Formats: sequence, C-alpha cells, structure tokens
Amino acid sequence: MTDMLTIARPDDFHLHLRDGAMLQGVLPETTRHFARALVMPNLLPPVVTTADARAYRDRILAVQPEAAGFTPLMTLYLTETTDPEDVALGAAEGLIAAVKLYPAGATTNSASGVRNFDAVRAVLERMAEIGLPLSVHGEVTDPRVDIFDREAVFIDTVLDPLRSATPGLRVVMEHITTAEGVAYARAGGPDLAATITTHHLILNRNHLLAGGIRPHYYCLPVAKRESHRLALRAAATSGEPGFFLGTDSAPHIDALKEHACGCAGCFTATNSLPVLAQVFEDMGALARLEGFTSRHGAAFYRLPPNTGTMTLERRANPLQLPEKILTGAGPVTVFDPGFPLYWHVAP
Repeated sequence: MTDMLTIARPDDFHLHLRDGAMLQGVLPETTRHFARALVMPNLLPPVVTTADARAYRDRILAVQPEAAGFTPLMTLYLTETTDPEDVALGAAEGLIAAVKLYPAGATTNSASGVRNFDAVRAVLERMAEIGLPLSVHGEVTDPRVDIFDREAVFIDTVLDPLRSATPGLRVVMEHITTAEGVAYARAGGPDLAATITTHHLILNRNHLLAGGIRPHYYCLPVAKRESHRLALRAAATSGEPGFFLGTDSAPHIDALKEHACGCAGCFTATNSLPVLAQVFEDMGALARLEGFTSRHGAAFYRLPPNTGTMTLERRANPLQLPEKILTGAGPVTVFDPGFPLYWHVAP
C-alpha cells in the first residue's frame, strides 16, 4: 500500500472566501494547502467590475498569512449590464480569470444574476474572442422543476443553446452533481470542462435527509442519488483532463446553517486534500490525484502548473482536526466526511 504521495501544489478552481471578518478567518484554511484559487464574486454587493475585483483582491492579499505563497484568481459576476470592454480590459490586465454566470436566484447571493440571456450576448461573444472562460452555476430556477432535476434541465435548455449560439466560448460547468453533467462535459470538446467538489464525492441525498436533516451537508447544487455520486467519483478519478477540483468551499456561520431557512454550502477548505486522497485511494487511483488537483485545471485556465510540491502521508493514526473554525463573524463547522482520515498533509 502506498503510504506517501508527493504532488504539485494544488489549485482550487471554485472557492468562496466572503469578506471582512469571515474572509480573515477562513483564508488561512485555503492558503495552508492551495497555491491558487478561483474566488467567487457573489458578495453583497457583488463583484461586477474590474475595479471591484481589484479592490477585492487587495482585501484578500492584505489579510493572507505571511509567506503564504497564495494567488487569488479573480472573477466577475455576470449581470445584464456587464460591460464587455471592462471584462476584456480586466482579462488583458491579468486580473480577471473568469466571469461567473449565476442564474438569478440559483444560490447564495445570486439575486443579481442573469434572467434574460439575450442581454448578455455581447459579453459572451467578447469572451469567446479573447478566450476568457465562463464559469457556470448550472441550475435552472423555475419552481416547476424539481430541485433534483435542475442541473439536467439547465444543460438541455440553457447551456447547450448558449454554447451553440456562441462558438468558441470556453465554459466550465461548476460543481457538477449528476451523471448527465458528467456525460455532457465528456462530450463537449476542448472548450468545455467541469469542476467537481470534495463533498459531492462523499455525499448522496440520503446523507442529507435520511434519519434527520443535516444542515452542514446542505449545499447547492444539492447532493443527488447514489448513482450520480458514483458517476462523479468515476469522472474525478478517470485521469481525463476535462475534470478538475473546485471545492466550492462555502463558509457560513453555524447560526445561519442551523436555521429555519439554513444557508447552502459545505466548508471543506480545511480537509479537502486528506478527503480526496482517501477517495482516490478507495478508487485505486492515487496516481491520478495530482492531475485532478494540480494539473488539469491549470491547463484549462491556461496557467502554468505550480512549481511547489505537497506531500501526503498515510499514517496509522487518524487526522485530528477542529470541529469548527472560529472566525470574527462566528463559528464555521468543518465538513465531516463521516469516516476517519488517515492521509495527512506533511508539514
């Protein structure tokens, strides 16, 4: 049995850092392990212009730990009034790594998202010209569509027509949760990729609902049937370059998770790498972990791979982690995979 694995330092291509006291509290949990992260723009108010993104990046850099060696990759929140030239200027500056599409009302702080896709046509065409990726939260928000079907319906009714209407647009299907998402990503060619989260490799909907509601397992897109989880595991561990890690680590204070209308999000920044090592070991695919965490995403985003390395060690004693991260905004519960973690990140 392999008991040590050295990989290029990982990247996280989907991360929520929030702002203010929460940002300061959770950022070290990411910088401890990840060299870069694609930072989501759904703040209140959202990050909608290059100037907004520059200011947010500066706030992140101001509170990162010393010698962290961490680079935040900034995104813009796509709205129906987004200026195509502002997007292009931000990309040319090297500041903007992607533009994020939230269908209005799909998830946390998405009220400013897109309702009329014709209104963003010029932005998408400009992005296709310059090769800037569109990062997509892929769910419809029509209340007539069952929540467990919203990803598959989005692919058929929104994403496929959008891509057909905008040749050359580079798209990342964020946090896919279904076998349909896996199949579409596989068939989409070199301009399409998909991120897979740590928690969706662990959870199915029974974990969330059977025997009681577990709010710290509630996320959007919501976890699906076991058959979908197994399809995600097969994709993540396949070695195919179109699949890579985006943790979607999303901190909320416990008071807002354990609530009559609890917030969506799993906080996985603290333990994603040990959890992933266990998943890949279980699948007989440890040799492919580096591709998923450190190579494929960088290649799609046209970034050089990280030069630093990380070593994971399988030890006899399980990893001991805090149940909660204490932030100035309040306590945040760390994702519990439901099994002991024997893989440790070496200091």
